[in-house]
Amino acid sequence: MPVCNLSDNNMNYEKINKLEKRLHKEFEALEEIATKNQQKVLDAFLSHKVRSTHFAPSSGYAYGDSGRETLAKIYAQVLGFDKAIVSQALLSGTHTIFAALRGILRPGDKVLCITGEVYDSIKTTLTGNVGALCEFGITYDKVDMLPNGDFDRQTIQKKLKAHTYKMVYMQRACGYGARKSLLPKEMEEMAYFVKEIKRECIVFVDNCYGEFVCESEPCKCVDILCGSLIKNMGGGMVPVGGYIACTSNCFERIESSVVAPGVGVEIGANPYGYRDFFLGLFLAPHTVAQAKKSALLFGQGFADLGYRTSVSIGKHQADIVVAITLGSPEKLQKFCTLVQSLSPIDSFVTPEPWDMPGYAHQIIMSAGTFVAGATIELSADAPMREPYTVYLQGALTYEHAKIAYHHIVSQFE
Repeated sequence: MPVCNLSDNNMNYEKINKLEKRLHKEFEALEEIATKNQQKVLDAFLSHKVRSTHFAPSSGYAYGDSGRETLAKIYAQVLGFDKAIVSQALLSGTHTIFAALRGILRPGDKVLCITGEVYDSIKTTLTGNVGALCEFGITYDKVDMLPNGDFDRQTIQKKLKAHTYKMVYMQRACGYGARKSLLPKEMEEMAYFVKEIKRECIVFVDNCYGEFVCESEPCKCVDILCGSLIKNMGGGMVPVGGYIACTSNCFERIESSVVAPGVGVEIGANPYGYRDFFLGLFLAPHTVAQAKKSALLFGQGFADLGYRTSVSIGKHQADIVVAITLGSPEKLQKFCTLVQSLSPIDSFVTPEPWDMPGYAHQIIMSAGTFVAGATIELSADAPMREPYTVYLQGALTYEHAKIAYHHIVSQFE
């Protein structure tokens, strides 16, 4: 498999420079969004009077931990919700989403996903074996999106009127699917549509990969919003964790699920402190902009070579992921190996497909990252199935992505 040699310091960037000129207006728009999001984050820091004592470590029960409490308030304000839980005890995006679902859903409840099939690992929490929600009599149904990428409103309306669904679930990113990712406005419109039909229905959004991509997050008519801290919101600094933002009506049930009934988020120690959590959030708008520019560079560059991509000039960008359909398992493994060889960590490792827990197909992943598996850093992964589409995300710096693109695209021309 190919391994890149960076010893040539006189790389010819003429083609990239021409591509960047074509992307200039798109890049300017991304930077404008980053500035607006940075203002929003700064406003929240100032509003809650963040100070250095909020970074202090805690132990035991950690009653009255001002760092934990202030961080949660800032997240709630930035995301546009009443309440938030931000915790290193939420071990992944999947764990975070499962904890929130488990807090709200009860035996006999039904969930309707209106963005098609949920992400592989989320489906396992819903319909898998030991400990899955189906084991507690909770059922899951879905409505596929239309071929043009729109919501199937007619089918959604029929199902909501015919069944007693406790929750409607939306997934912002495409996961390992072929549909487009969703803008906050699109999800808010659907949340309103759902509430018009069944006001008591809880609207849940998996926001992974989408934070700070747009000027706002999906919050209007949405009851619960979840995400991972080793993606966008952590800004590349946070080593572990997740967040759940929600309405006051949902908060008590969710905090009881995350911690314990009667105790909730009044406890929860962090022996390492919260400095990286605050710093990561502060850096996140800029870091996400770097990732978005990187996705656009790869998306348009591979589109120019004739590959089908999810991001290019004129296509909306609702998350930090670019999907590139390569067409063969050999090309898929080649691409991931090149990404790994251009990573700052473990560049010498050759990624291989493996039976990753929670997934129906073997997964190949390249992630030579400072935080293990952090997909806000330059990384790529894919299921080993047709049409052999690789999902590239991240880049802490656009300059890293630019160097990687230069070496990778030359192997596919």
